[in-house]
Amino acid sequence: MKILKKLVAATALTAMSAMPGLAQDGPIKIGALYNSTGGMSSLDGPSLKGAQLAAKIVNENGGVLGRQIELLAPDTRTDQQETAKAAQRVISEGVVAGIGQSDTTFVMAAAPLFQEAGIPFVTSGATHPELPQWVGNYMFMAPFGDDDQSYAIADYAIDEMDAKTAVVWTDQSMDFTKALSKFFKERFVNRGGEILAEDSFMMGDTDFSAQIARLKSADPAPDIVFISAIPTEAGLSVKQIREAGLELPIVSGDGFDTDLVATTPGPDLANDVWFSTHTYRGDDRDEVNKFISDYQDEYGIEPENAFAPLGYDALMLVVDAIERAGSTEHDAVRDALEETRDFQGVTGPIAYTRDTMVPPKPISIISVHGGEFEVESIWRP
Repeated sequence: MKILKKLVAATALTAMSAMPGLAQDGPIKIGALYNSTGGMSSLDGPSLKGAQLAAKIVNENGGVLGRQIELLAPDTRTDQQETAKAAQRVISEGVVAGIGQSDTTFVMAAAPLFQEAGIPFVTSGATHPELPQWVGNYMFMAPFGDDDQSYAIADYAIDEMDAKTAVVWTDQSMDFTKALSKFFKERFVNRGGEILAEDSFMMGDTDFSAQIARLKSADPAPDIVFISAIPTEAGLSVKQIREAGLELPIVSGDGFDTDLVATTPGPDLANDVWFSTHTYRGDDRDEVNKFISDYQDEYGIEPENAFAPLGYDALMLVVDAIERAGSTEHDAVRDALEETRDFQGVTGPIAYTRDTMVPPKPISIISVHGGEFEVESIWRP
């Protein structure tokens, strides 16, 4: 794998060197890698639309350094091999930086290739707190880390829901879902809670009857069930748990920040669900109001979830870094990103002040009742 990465990086650098005028004139190319189809599309689709909106606004206002932004956005199809191919393709086309992906597994298929090529990559939605350490110094995160969002929902379950016991379900096929459960259990137990049992499933599973049977037979019955899932399985698990007659609260992280949690079970069953996610809903800052208005004007709908503004923030982070660097040279942009201290994003301020390079950001706790989403509180690290 190491040899493959080096070959890809060498190929990309050779291709870039064959285009001598690209760095000085013409559009500023930025790779936008998103799963527009497949199981991650309900998160990645809005993120790409947010990034495209950001690029349009920047261009309408004269661009950056007097040049227009051009997004290269191949569909990575919720497939790791397609993601790696797409990363190789945009690198070879001379991108100044890359953005994208809402899940750690897919970031890890792309970001190491950018690292090898010496090109900054900003994930808009992947939240594993060790990503910058795993990839290297060209890797940046627009969102918070899974430790913070897991701590937020665990604290809410204990403090506001009076939960003392929990059963934990984990999608064992994804780095993100495994990390989310790990940090939830850590916080819940440290706060005095008890994990009564754990269960597992895999991405693509459609039948949760075995897990539900074990949840029904748990003795004593848990106060809550924590489900670490990506969008498709999030919606299905809520539907099937409620169809089985179980009414206990369901809690999770930002994998549940999808309309599928409401539309798959329907409004009659989409009840008593709580999840932590990126601050956006219920936030009345000027940046948020302007984004909502611009998104509605562009697409005719309200932003689908918090991943839409995350895509917007990721692109604007790169633009801000290019502007502060006064250059599109990769190392200059990387250095400017690292020096980010007070970027006012739609999803909250972003500053790389921690040794982990994970920005400390506020986190929303959202409830779902009757298929309607509502902000319950804001958790701050």
